[in-house]
Amino acid sequence: MSCHQPIEPLVQQVAKTSATLLNDQTFKQDIYPQRKPHVITGYNLGPCMQKWNGHYLADIGGQEMVKLHVSTHDKMDFITKNFSYKSLPFNEFVTRASEDKHENYFYQPNEKYYLRSIGNDPRKEIANFTQQFPDLATDINLPQYYESAAFFSSVLRISSGNLHIWTHYDVMDNTLIQIRGRKRVVLFSPQDASNLYLQGDKSLIVDIDNPDLEKYPKFSSVTRYECILEPGDILFIPAMWFHNCAALDFSVGINVFWKHLDPSFYDTRDTYGNKDLLPASRANQIVDRAIKALEELPDDYKDFYARRLVSKIQTLCYHKPSS
Repeated sequence: MSCHQPIEPLVQQVAKTSATLLNDQTFKQDIYPQRKPHVITGYNLGPCMQKWNGHYLADIGGQEMVKLHVSTHDKMDFITKNFSYKSLPFNEFVTRASEDKHENYFYQPNEKYYLRSIGNDPRKEIANFTQQFPDLATDINLPQYYESAAFFSSVLRISSGNLHIWTHYDVMDNTLIQIRGRKRVVLFSPQDASNLYLQGDKSLIVDIDNPDLEKYPKFSSVTRYECILEPGDILFIPAMWFHNCAALDFSVGINVFWKHLDPSFYDTRDTYGNKDLLPASRANQIVDRAIKALEELPDDYKDFYARRLVSKIQTLCYHKPSS
């Protein structure tokens, strides 16, 4: 019997609200405090909705070199790195990403391409779409559901169709603004973190639709929150919510990230928005030291005191939803 058995987990559809029923203030009052994903439909994003096809983007974007992911797999996995980093002129990249089969390619004619825009010096600079793509920025009316001082980054994302991006979380709130193509997004609550087999901020489970439940048995108990983003949809993704994105077609979108906590919680060296908050990083270091200390004990004592520590953390730190 195959260990890769399709599962039927608990699935919830992400709530949707028409932009005609919202403004920035009602979003902050009614949707934001719930700390759950939410889709906003019908927002007036501007002429990008009509203009941003492959030909237009290639023409306006020009020949500036961009760094991108290239893979022969349709499910990119950041942990095993089943992709390569390559550079192409922006117009050549867009042309290839919008094709199903390529005349020019690195590995094979049906390879996949994914761009996550970065700063000019990604070790020091955040991605800022309006500064890095000024000619394209005039085409779009980006929604702002946050205070201007809280802005962190805006990221242009372009990918081939039928391409899945690994499950991960971000430490900042963000909106995913879908402009071209459809995208399936599957999200998991932060409270399912212990069921997602994490390595850093990413899940080891690459195929969330056909997982290896012998290897990852706890994944069968997760709750999936799903939506299909159509062009013009905006998905609010609260910080710490895991998300797995699959471009169903040639896909163009923009992520806008912002800091919703005290700025002192964030690592100032983080240019991607995925480094753990500073208090959490310190806690992880303390846990590592605690594990090292327990290693000095015989196995049965180590087991006993480890269980006590886990119980203490659960009792004092786990979030208790209000009834």
